[in-house]
Formats: sequence, structure tokens, C-alpha cells
Amino acid sequence: MGSRAYRAIFFDLDGTLLPMEIEEFLGAYFKAIARFVAERGLDAQAFSAGLKAGIGAMAAHDDGRANAEAYWEAFFPHVEGGEGEWLPLLNEFYEHDFGAIGEGVQANPACARAVAALAAKGYPLVLATMPMFPRRAVEWRLAWAGVDPAHFSRLTSFENSTSVKPKPAYYAENLAACGLAGADVLMVGNNTVEDLAACSLGADAFLVTDHLLDPTDGFDLSSVRHGAMEEFAVWAEALPPCANPACGIEAGAVAAAAREEALAACGSEA
Repeated sequence: MGSRAYRAIFFDLDGTLLPMEIEEFLGAYFKAIARFVAERGLDAQAFSAGLKAGIGAMAAHDDGRANAEAYWEAFFPHVEGGEGEWLPLLNEFYEHDFGAIGEGVQANPACARAVAALAAKGYPLVLATMPMFPRRAVEWRLAWAGVDPAHFSRLTSFENSTSVKPKPAYYAENLAACGLAGADVLMVGNNTVEDLAACSLGADAFLVTDHLLDPTDGFDLSSVRHGAMEEFAVWAEALPPCANPACGIEAGAVAAAAREEALAACGSEA
């Protein structure tokens, strides 16, 4: 499999840069945030129902709104109080308590090495993680992985994203943010469905196998470049400098028209 002349590289986070099993992480997260709410005398059961509704809304909506808007619309009917009460409270959780969830994570040095090597070669980097968390939570998870957020031109979060993996619209939005076609991009991930969905828009891929997730339970690994993160780091270090890097990457929200244009250009549907 020959390498393309990539103009940007997209990275998944959980299970790729962050060596943490997703179910373990989510279990610890749900427990920590429910405890945080209960300790402040609030109804943790009602909060959990709102959290579940908000997650479902982010996964299902396709109306061009930010995932955060879809989340809060579904969340508030389950709890007492509004944004004035809940947003400062949850910001406090993500700023402080959330960070403790990853205290026992053992970072893989190859992750930081690969990211630093690619950045040094001039490759623009996008953290294409599932955008169901606030940006602060994404920054914490990068910290657990020992990876510097400053290497990334764009971090996907529920504030700046309008879709989720594995929908083509999610990847189209990020291509639009970079001003690129799918063929210009390498997607690095560990999930054969959520991450390799980028290939439907023409992206190349490297499947990291340390924490491989294969929801189809039968993916042919020989059909895509793959290997452990250490192998990816070695491969990344051998890439030539980026000859034509993407410029002016949008860190914030992308206009719906730009997303749709990117989808059409790649011959895909939302």
C-alpha cells in the first residue's frame, strides 16, 4: 500500500491516542458525574435520564445544529432549573473532577512521538474524536494520553460539531473545516466502523490495533494499512515532510452549506 501525499492527518482519540478501553472510560465517567451531581443535593436519577436523552439526541439529530444545542434541548426537560443553574455546575465538573477519571491511565509514549513527528514534518493535525463531550473534556483526555493539544489545528467537540461518527456528515464537516477533499487526508483510528467511515469520502486510513474495535466482527485487516501504535509511530517518522499542507483550518463551527458542499464533492450522503 503506497502512501499518498497527505495534506492533513485526522486522529481518533479513545483507543487510538488514548490507551483506555471505551467501556471502562464511559463507566467511570457516568459514575463520576452522577456522584458530582448527587453531592450537590441534586436529583442524580433525573440528571442521568437527561444525560441519556442528550446523548441520544446528539446521535440522532441531523438538522445542522451544534451537537451541544441538541443535547441541551433533550436534557432540560428531565431536570429542574435551566442553563443558568446547570451550565456553571457542569463546567465546574469538566474543569476539575473530570480530570481525575484518567489518573490511572498509562500513556503510550508512541502516541506523543507519532503526533510530534507529524507536526514537525508540517502535517496539519485534526483530532477527529466522537464530538459528544465539551472541549475541556477533550483536552483532559489528550492530557491523559500525554499528547499536547497545541499540535492540533482543530479538536472536535459538541460545541463545534453538528454530526457524529460514523455519519459521513461528520467527516465532511471536518474536511470542509480544512478546505480539503477526502483523498487529501489520512484517518488514524482503531474502530473499523466509526473511524474507517472516513474512507467512504475518499480518505486513506491507518487502523491502530492495540485497542482494536470491530463492531462488524469480521473486518478484513488486510484491506487497510494497520498495526500497533508503535508501528504507526515508526511509519509516521518515515513519511516525507508535508509538501502542500492545508491552510486556514477552522477550529470552530463550520457552515452547513460548506458541510453539504463537501459531502457532494465526495459523492456521499449525510
